[in-house]
Amino acid sequence: MTVKTILLSSALALSFVSFGIVTLDATAQTAKDYARYSTYNTPRSQGQNANGMHIFIFAGLKSHGPGAHDYPYFLDTWSKFLTERGAVVDGALSFPSQEQLDKSDVVIIYKGDAGYMTPEQRARLQAYVKRGGGLVTFHDSLCGPDPADMATLVGAGKKHGEVNYTWTATLDYNVVDKDNPIVQGMPAQIYDEAFYKLNFAPEVHPLMTVTMPDTPSARRGGGVGQTIPQMWTYEHTLPGGAPARAFVWMQGHMVDSLQDPAIRKVLLRGIAWAGKKPTSELTDYVAPPPRQARAEQ
Repeated sequence: MTVKTILLSSALALSFVSFGIVTLDATAQTAKDYARYSTYNTPRSQGQNANGMHIFIFAGLKSHGPGAHDYPYFLDTWSKFLTERGAVVDGALSFPSQEQLDKSDVVIIYKGDAGYMTPEQRARLQAYVKRGGGLVTFHDSLCGPDPADMATLVGAGKKHGEVNYTWTATLDYNVVDKDNPIVQGMPAQIYDEAFYKLNFAPEVHPLMTVTMPDTPSARRGGGVGQTIPQMWTYEHTLPGGAPARAFVWMQGHMVDSLQDPAIRKVLLRGIAWAGKKPTSELTDYVAPPPRQARAEQ
């Protein structure tokens, strides 16, 4: 070490002391060192309802043009929206881990072709449903290679690669279960995309149907005029498991549909129902007054 280096180091040390800065040696910590952090209480996020239902959002990468299939935007906006409605929210653009599933009351899936899973992921999701975990899927999330298998989880599935869609069109809803609290206030008409050629489980309870409009895609796939459930609930029990619920809405192609205030209320009630909570759990949540800002020191 040169004299110049020694003088520079001494000057820096004196400057730290003069400003009241305490310096510590930086050393790498071992896994054993980190273990002590597990006893710390994590500060609660401001505005979060610590007693709220736990929701995980499994989203995907955007797959269509402007205003459509914007899964990352949904993850961003709905994680905030659900938190404001009293939920404890986690989420990712990747499949939930075992730890994340263990903490969840409901998993919302908004991801194209989510029926494509590795064997390990499929087993993990089935175990979650078997213990009574709730599932919610929007739009083409139930699409995959094996519709019958997907139907055991959410009540229906559709085959990837088939022409089983209308593409975007004006859809007229027919409310099948008019007394169900979930569907109250749902708009009678929506500009979105509908699906047919769905493989349904027998326990599905339709809430709303759509008669497929005459579009080029519906003509090509032979769906014109078919009346198909587009929103439903599904209660079932996997062998050896606990009762589980799923809520499905087949629209959500357009970002605007998921941002519509009336539709949001319907979806909130469906999410709460899937989590075995009162349907008003999220819609009627009243947040506590915000904490007082601390005075400047």
